[in-house]
Amino acid sequence: MLRTLISICVIFISIVINILKMVKMKICYLANAQSIHTQKWIKFFADKGHEIHLISFEKGHIENVKVHNLKQPFAPRFRSLPRARIIKRLIERINPEILHAHYLFGYGFYGALCGFKPFIVTAWGSDVLFLPSEGLIKQFIKRYMLKYVIGKADLITCDAKYVKEAMIWLGAASEKISLICFGVDTRRFSPGEKSEKLRVELGIYNSPVVISLRNLEPIYDVESLIKSVPLVLKEIPESKFLIAGKGSEEKRLMELAKSLGVSGNVKFIGFIQNEQIPQYLNTVDIYVSTSLSDAGIAASTAEAMACGLPVIVTDVADNKNWVEDGLNGFVVPVKDPKSLAEKIIYLLKNEDIRKEFGKINRKIIEERNNYYKEMEKMEDVYKELIRET
Repeated sequence: MLRTLISICVIFISIVINILKMVKMKICYLANAQSIHTQKWIKFFADKGHEIHLISFEKGHIENVKVHNLKQPFAPRFRSLPRARIIKRLIERINPEILHAHYLFGYGFYGALCGFKPFIVTAWGSDVLFLPSEGLIKQFIKRYMLKYVIGKADLITCDAKYVKEAMIWLGAASEKISLICFGVDTRRFSPGEKSEKLRVELGIYNSPVVISLRNLEPIYDVESLIKSVPLVLKEIPESKFLIAGKGSEEKRLMELAKSLGVSGNVKFIGFIQNEQIPQYLNTVDIYVSTSLSDAGIAASTAEAMACGLPVIVTDVADNKNWVEDGLNGFVVPVKDPKSLAEKIIYLLKNEDIRKEFGKINRKIIEERNNYYKEMEKMEDVYKELIRET
């Protein structure tokens, strides 16, 4: 009887060990180590105990991840060799079960050249857009490179339907594309109390506050938000506007605010560390994004929604799939300060509606853009590809 029990225990332990071996994967990423989106994606799998390697041209550190920086020590030693060959040798040495590149250009192209299987590539949106300013020759080269990467990939992920449609137009099979969002960490980004300390530091006190978290670059058209400020102040003169981020437009936008006579109500607060953003979002009343282009829902928009804020966004990309006009926020035309001002005024004057929009937004993110749920979906995709290989 005792022998039988011991035998059963040994078999059971053996089965458990084998199961544990099966669920732990060795994944190699090709991506920018300095990108917050890369770091967030990879951290989930490292925290789950998978063996994670990251090959990057940029230096960076992610806990429990082996980061291979190609500039040191590889570049001096293999200066005469193409980067793809260096990457291929490194991948052979790592011997992963999955190779996953983020961004179709650059890392995605190098990953495709390596010929590793299974190979996954994630489109970020801007990598599949064709801009008139790029010129016909550049667009032709870009189209060729994208088609090559798409053809080599065993699976493509993206977070927007229009990005999926763009890749299908480039020749990707629909069944080869999975919609997986980068997701919001709903544990960190959640509704909370206003920070009185922060309100004092920013000089916003008891004023109603609007925030923009987009970088100060032409593509994000923060100019339209600043042009809306005088219109808002006519109705609600105590309103304050926080303009976060850095960029090439910073000086010009500051001068614009000054020329419009609204410098006292518009505060340029610079770059905010990601871990501090929830505190800012919980301290303001409305989030605004005036972007001229996005991939799926912008990370900052999703984070604001997760914190229970009403949002006003421009009619670009997939925004209408996330924000239903008049239900959980407003979608306004691009470059339309007047429409933007009207919606800001409406929300600032209607606290109950702001709160209702915020509750709906929190629910939407928990259900459709939850970081943990999205990465669990990705983990299942990895396992399925490994089984099929």
